[in-house]
Amino acid sequence: MRYRFGRFELVGETREFLADGKPCPVEPQVFDLLVYLVSERDRVVSLDDLIAAVWNGRIVSNSAISARISAARTVLGDDGVRQEWIKTVLRRGFRFVGAVETEGNHEKTEPAPAGEAQRQRVAFCRSADGTGIAYATSGEGYPLVKAGHWLTHLEHDWNSPIWAPQLEKLGSAFSLVRFDQRGNGLSDWAVSEFTLDRFVEDLEAVANAAGLERFALYGTSQGAPVAAAYAARHPERVSHLVLQGGYLQGRLVREAMDDREQGEALLTLIRLGWGKPDSALADILSTMLVPDGNEQQKRSLAELQRHSTSPENAARIRAGVDAFDVSAEAAAIPVRALVIHARGDNVQPLDQGRKLAAAIPGAEFLMLESRNHIILPQEAAWDTLYDAIARFIL
Repeated sequence: MRYRFGRFELVGETREFLADGKPCPVEPQVFDLLVYLVSERDRVVSLDDLIAAVWNGRIVSNSAISARISAARTVLGDDGVRQEWIKTVLRRGFRFVGAVETEGNHEKTEPAPAGEAQRQRVAFCRSADGTGIAYATSGEGYPLVKAGHWLTHLEHDWNSPIWAPQLEKLGSAFSLVRFDQRGNGLSDWAVSEFTLDRFVEDLEAVANAAGLERFALYGTSQGAPVAAAYAARHPERVSHLVLQGGYLQGRLVREAMDDREQGEALLTLIRLGWGKPDSALADILSTMLVPDGNEQQKRSLAELQRHSTSPENAARIRAGVDAFDVSAEAAAIPVRALVIHARGDNVQPLDQGRKLAAAIPGAEFLMLESRNHIILPQEAAWDTLYDAIARFIL
């Protein structure tokens, strides 16, 4: 098997490591490590995985593994800060994150089928406080940045019956840039702060790293207030603002006691049942997010939880976004805005969508006939939603 990435090539049959077509010396164990990381690039490999594959299960110290990882990065011109090729996923292991072409038996493999993660390019940047943020680009067309929200994993999303259809739809019309928010997916999980300012800084870092001077900005659910705040602070960068299923104030800062009590109850359920398919949380989240989803879509939510983050982070993220208040920012947005909300949204009531639209000067408002917080392909509101986004931006 041959693996090509960037200016490098790993040739399995001759055990050669090539840079710009020329052989480069590399230790045998480092070569084995690189081959293993590249061949398992669709997942995070743990220390146990590395020991089994590279050291044949022998006892080896963490420092020895770290030394080999460092050596592998060195031959790739990478380092532990930039992590262009080999990403350290805190407390989980390592992952090869570069785009790879493969050849087996001297015949080039077929392109990845539509809908798989190979259709995107994943890269990493650092937010203002040093938090590592993973972002991905896919599709072609006018640049559209989708603000981060929970329950995402940049690569697993392509296998999700919830997210994959959306990625296909947006990628068919736009050059889509999206990212895993802090504490979530491929972004750093060890995070000290989940505040509105930090989330906006993450969006700033992604827009800058992607080299976008001006773009459309799409915020859904908890990403809507983040997108609104970004547009208020950087109106010169945002050509169009689309906010779907969003809110002005999170549950924990609203006047209604019912909202605050619901927010506290949800936090308790998240701490106890996150990622457990048989927990009360699984049923509640499917009822809130996709009440009219099919069984596959509902079951996939528990898998999304496990892939996206830990129970502790999920609760901290939820508490953070429930404390958002963008009332002042919304009133200062000079950008063309479209606010979209489902009539029967069980996560954010329709009243929140109306308040958000009323707060933004000149904003358009579109109500979808749906009970789902995440609009699904099988409902009529699907075409209404994406036709409206394309009409508004393009």
